[in-house]
Amino acid sequence: MARAVADQGYADTTIADIVREASVSRRTFYEHFAGKAECLVALYEAASHNALKVLRDAIDPAHDWEEQVERALGAYLGCMAANPVLMRTLFIEILGLGAEGLAARRRVNQEIADYMLGVVGSERVTPEMAMAVVGGIHELVLQAIEDGRVTELPELTVTATALVKAVAHR
Repeated sequence: MARAVADQGYADTTIADIVREASVSRRTFYEHFAGKAECLVALYEAASHNALKVLRDAIDPAHDWEEQVERALGAYLGCMAANPVLMRTLFIEILGLGAEGLAARRRVNQEIADYMLGVVGSERVTPEMAMAVVGGIHELVLQAIEDGRVTELPELTVTATALVKAVAHR
């Protein structure tokens, strides 16, 4: 799905394109998905959960929260930089689904914001501020994608960490 959409854009991608890339039959595709929108949402959620796992695995409670945030954000941004085609698909094409894509994006952003609250502490950051930070970081990622700088995403670690720290030291 990611390759097909990256090559042609979501609107021009057909089920035939997706099954060809996946080397599966149409029947197999429809056993798993009602259509290409459902497939894109599944891809978005699976890739996002993988990136969140990378974020979680980078946490080391032996360090203070500020160092944990920097390590986790570096790992998270590095994970995204490793697959530019997928990032473009997830950050840009998911929005082409309208309400369904936006809902998937919000669910994932909420999971990340909730995780941030757990690491930084709800005494330092409100749920609304955590969501604002996640949205801000993802906007920086989107801008890098649009500028063709996906592989440079790890360079955003300093800025993203500074944002978390500024909000947490309110």
